[in-house]
Amino acid sequence: MRSKPLVAIGACLGVGAITLVLATGGAPSTSRPVTVPSLQLTNAQRERLSSMKVFFAHQSVGANILQGVEELAAEDGVPHLRVVRSSSPQAVDGPAIVETPIGTNGDPSSKARGFSAAMEQGFGSAGGIAMYKYCYLDFSPSTDVQAVFSEHRGVVDRLRAAHPGVTIVHVTAPLTTSESPARALVKRLLGKPGVVAANQKRNEFNALVRETYGSREPVFDLGAIESTRPDGTRSYERMGRDTVYTLASEYTDDGGHLNRLGRRVAATRLLQLLSTL
Repeated sequence: MRSKPLVAIGACLGVGAITLVLATGGAPSTSRPVTVPSLQLTNAQRERLSSMKVFFAHQSVGANILQGVEELAAEDGVPHLRVVRSSSPQAVDGPAIVETPIGTNGDPSSKARGFSAAMEQGFGSAGGIAMYKYCYLDFSPSTDVQAVFSEHRGVVDRLRAAHPGVTIVHVTAPLTTSESPARALVKRLLGKPGVVAANQKRNEFNALVRETYGSREPVFDLGAIESTRPDGTRSYERMGRDTVYTLASEYTDDGGHLNRLGRRVAATRLLQLLSTL
């Protein structure tokens, strides 16, 4: 088990906004300023974050978000929380973000089973917060979204009954960027599904999460965060009559994982959510 100090809650992040310089991918060698909201947490929220225990099971995009949390933390430098890697949340005492990779990408059922197995070992008498996320690779054009969501719902219902002192946060699926029109056309001519079809499945899952839990249980809406640009507009493409939201190109260097700006935005939104629970 390894641990390291974590904090992202200092006064330097409490007011105003942070300006970064973002190189625009696929454009000439120019850059433009991008304004990112700061945490803007109250003292009570900062104290809440420093005293909570969170179990976060994930794969690579989750690791990106935790890196963003640590990058925010480095700007303040006052240790309040730990990040501890362990697949057994009950084995970690005291406040911490307990994180672990789960399952195999491309197999969404393995994520649900992995989270369930970790939680079934116990969480600790003080309770806390638990969450897990799917990867964008868990959704393909052929994914049965209803089956994935039904399994998620079943796991959550069982764990809620077994651990009434634990707050479960639902996480929407991460997205990928759009394909270039030329690449999409080539795929259509070859009879191959394009990226938009997989993103449509992710959008379907995310809609089910929002509709089922959004008004009554906490949701970390990663899909909405990733598709909302710094200026507030949404990144999307059309598939027939459907609007399919996509990962904003500003937030990624490879089309799926989060770059420095994407990590910062997602980490900020996660800490803001956790501080209210």
